[in-house]
Amino acid sequence: MEYPDYYRVLGVDRDASSSDIRKAYRRLARQYHPDVNPDDKQAEEKFKEINEAYEVLSDDEKRQKYDQLGRSYQQWQRMGGQPGGFDWSGWMSGQPGGFRVDYMNDDLGGGDPFSDFFRSIFGGSAGQRRSSGRRQVHRQPIRGQDLEVTAQITLDEAYHGTHRIVQVGDRELNVTIPRGAREGTRVRLRGQGERGYAGGQAGDIYVIVSEVEHPVFRREGDDLHLDLKVPLYTAVLGGELPIQTLDGEVVLRIQPGTQSGQGIRLRGKGMPRLRQENQMGDLYAHILIQVPAKLSRQERRLFEELRALRGDDG
Repeated sequence: MEYPDYYRVLGVDRDASSSDIRKAYRRLARQYHPDVNPDDKQAEEKFKEINEAYEVLSDDEKRQKYDQLGRSYQQWQRMGGQPGGFDWSGWMSGQPGGFRVDYMNDDLGGGDPFSDFFRSIFGGSAGQRRSSGRRQVHRQPIRGQDLEVTAQITLDEAYHGTHRIVQVGDRELNVTIPRGAREGTRVRLRGQGERGYAGGQAGDIYVIVSEVEHPVFRREGDDLHLDLKVPLYTAVLGGELPIQTLDGEVVLRIQPGTQSGQGIRLRGKGMPRLRQENQMGDLYAHILIQVPAKLSRQERRLFEELRALRGDDG
């Protein structure tokens, strides 16, 4: 009798958490399940190994005994133990324990689903019951796998909310993208993923939002930023400038003496906050003063007079 490496079977480390073990089991059980691999003997044997490994590692008491046995077995090997010479008698249980396994015995041809090692250490073919003269084993439902698809939207669509048709296999699904969605937002479609096995519920589909870059606005969270070109005379003397927001046009008041690079905050003119009704981010206008590229003779003379009046340093 050999000592099987259940951790290797599930592909997890020996210090793996219960959650890691459960995730590894579900992934492998889904891959090698008899419903997915009909008439595949290798997959059938692999499925048995996976279930046996999970049966032990998911039970704290069994896992502790298994780990203790493993340390003793490894120590015996290091001391030069020969194959077949390990004393198993101190570890053999002989006591049936109550546990589940995760498939119908009939699916696997009616054979014993457990190895000699398992039956010797943890107590035979426990968990089985007789029904109409046939041995059966409880078949645990396996949840279907979640799927992911991408939906690309514009900033304007993110502002107002939108719909997308996504293709999943041979299905077309209508997805509602909520207001305030941003790059990486996940929209969940319950029960639309991979079908479950043995009565397990279907997985979900997650629609991952991808946002197209806007030609004017830069988005930072729920706030928007834009560069606003302001004529020199308006920056010096003050005035009003119309600007276009995602919610329509507003008039921005420019104070006299406004400096290039200065930011002006428009409260509540940014993006809607995702799933927060009536909550909005802000819009920041960053001033870029436009200097005239060409001057008439009269304009140049006036600028020279102004420079002389204020001094060379302006």
